[in-house]
Amino acid sequence: MIKILNDGKLLLLLCLTLGLAPFFPEPHVWGKLKWIAGGAVGMQPMDWLDLLFHGFPFLLLLRYLVVKIVLKKI
Repeated sequence: MIKILNDGKLLLLLCLTLGLAPFFPEPHVWGKLKWIAGGAVGMQPMDWLDLLFHGFPFLLLLRYLVVKIVLKKI
């Protein structure tokens, strides 16, 4: 399990597929972020869970990059 979390190529693939799906008319996670930036008016709990689901690969990639940068400096 830890090996999967430390595979940058797999995390990037997850971001480009699951994180951005569906791609049209705009990436889903991008639409949710714009909605939140506009005040999140009308967002239901399902919308927040959907954002978490589509945003989780990006969080894992961010964690991976931070770990790589911190460990490289040590």
